Amino acid sequence: QAALEITARYCGSEMEQYGRCVAASPASWQRDCHRLRLSMSRCAAAHPIVRQIRRDCAEPFAAFEQCLKENPASVTSCSDHVDAFLLCADQV
Repeated sequence: QAALEITARYCGSEMEQYGRCVAASPASWQRDCHRLRLSMSRCAAAHPIVRQIRRDCAEPFAAFEQCLKENPASVTSCSDHVDAFLLCADQV
């Protein structure tokens, strides 16, 4: 939980903008939200705890991203992948 709070504290704005973009563009989020995803990634790369989460939880995050690619019109079908990533991040 602490790791997620730190992530949200430092990159909350970027995370929120990206999430809103994905939700608003279910059919074209990969194209429409690319700039926001890069912004979130740059922010995350600047903070040690976020870097540790990205390193330690790379596998569940990659599975989540793959799910999004395979289900671009149904983001909700990837909720199990989100849960797995969040569980990992909570343990960092």
